[in-house]
Amino acid sequence: MRNIALKLMYVGTAYHGWQVQKNAATVAETLEKALASVVGHPVKCTGAGRTDAGVHAKVYVANFRTTSRIPCDRLPLAVNTRLPEDIVVLRATQVPDSFNAIGSCLKKEYTYQIYNSRLGNAFYVNRAWFYPKPLDEQVMQRAADQFVGTHDFAAVRSVGTETRTTVRTVHYFTVERTGELIRFRVCADGFLYNMVRAMVGTCVYAAEGKFAPEDIPAILEAKNRTAAGPTVPPGGLYMTNLWYNEDVL
Repeated sequence: MRNIALKLMYVGTAYHGWQVQKNAATVAETLEKALASVVGHPVKCTGAGRTDAGVHAKVYVANFRTTSRIPCDRLPLAVNTRLPEDIVVLRATQVPDSFNAIGSCLKKEYTYQIYNSRLGNAFYVNRAWFYPKPLDEQVMQRAADQFVGTHDFAAVRSVGTETRTTVRTVHYFTVERTGELIRFRVCADGFLYNMVRAMVGTCVYAAEGKFAPEDIPAILEAKNRTAAGPTVPPGGLYMTNLWYNEDVL
């Protein structure tokens, strides 16, 4: 039995997230069916993280176990011919039995995009959040800076999957503007349910003047979700980087 890690990318618009669900199309289910038809037996994939409905991944890792002897360098093409165009497997690597796409992941990076212009852009529909009011990226960077470090992030977590702790370490959180596109890049050792989208919403609230960036530490300390900003729409969110000790990327 081989343990195979897959590097893939997907556009999440047509899917109800990564995780298999009973009555909705998901990325994992679609990938598992394609893999099963290639290797000749049922497949269960473990993903690097739970991305929600409408969220995308420029970089994603999943692993599965198989008795098939198909060489790793032939797997991506074989699987891609059985996948829809919005999911692409880029690489397959045999990894140790102990490798687990989520458990072996050291840290993750997400990027969130806002299209900040008076008029919308058809090419960013479901790819960025259209926000017509002017946003000051310098104020949002001051707000983002407040999240860096080890904190209890309960104030920017939606009710969802239970976790042992809501403490996480954010390694960096940057805000950059290129023309009308604003990109938030955040890296952490792990993320709570909707944490990135709520952090971005909190930065937007700071830019709107609803509170000062320097108020965010107190918001985190209070652990009160209603005191922070809103959970911004999923279409602007992308998983953009993952870190492992193994060479799977």
